[in-house]
Amino acid sequence: MNARRTDLALEAHALFRAAQRDNAVDGLTLTERTRRGCAVTTVTVESETASRALGKPRGTYVTLDLRALSPEDPAYTERASLALRDELRALLGHAVDTALVVGLGNRAMTPDVIGPRAADHVPATRHLKSCAAFGALADVSVLTPGVLGTTGLEAAELVRGAVETVRPDLVVAVDALASQSLGRVCATVQLTDAGIVPGSGVGNHRRALTRETLGVPVLAVGVPTVVDAATLALDLLDEAGADLPDPAALRGQGSVMVTPRDIDARAEQLARIVGFGVGLALQPSLSLSELRALID
Repeated sequence: MNARRTDLALEAHALFRAAQRDNAVDGLTLTERTRRGCAVTTVTVESETASRALGKPRGTYVTLDLRALSPEDPAYTERASLALRDELRALLGHAVDTALVVGLGNRAMTPDVIGPRAADHVPATRHLKSCAAFGALADVSVLTPGVLGTTGLEAAELVRGAVETVRPDLVVAVDALASQSLGRVCATVQLTDAGIVPGSGVGNHRRALTRETLGVPVLAVGVPTVVDAATLALDLLDEAGADLPDPAALRGQGSVMVTPRDIDARAEQLARIVGFGVGLALQPSLSLSELRALID
């Protein structure tokens, strides 16, 4: 399974099933349904055996597939945002009074801008709570910690400091991921209550953001923006029915990531969808137009 690289639990589950030819693993379940016309797949990892099998921490992983919606549809952003909002609310299970939204990633690297740009579309309301007109809103803070190479600080260090100051009920961390399939790039969103390791999408693992490291629940929202080149090559050869080479030979001396040529536009579009979806999930009293007005 490790020959093909993916951050999506849905794909890891499929790879495990293909390798084992058996889905009977204690503590590992997969369910499928639809949400506003979009396919939704939930992978639940409840045991250490299942965690080792998939290479994923224990938790619930929800994959929202947006490919049934047309990006050319004028209502695409709204429909996708509302579907994401609904899934986030279902995963949360209850309203949140205080939250910290963290946009992970590097604004200077296009495939890695999902986190920071999504954070731009989540209204910060913590400073508005003293005004009676905003009393019904949840207390939301927004942080874009940057990356170690430009700040000299681990994102986890800055987030931990913010958590100690804000004392939120929940941290929502948004980051870019790597997919096995090029078709899922900028077309799916993964939600999980297992937290996240910043930089994992491009093989630059940093300190984890989890309940254990921060002391509060962490809900991670990830969007695949890249595909590992060796993984893509293996998939293409497999689809063609060719004999598969040694994966190590395909990787050569390092890792190469593949991204669509229009990644700028697609990342910006998905960042808006994720930002709106997160904002609406945390502010159930707001409509999309009201949320946009707060941002503007």
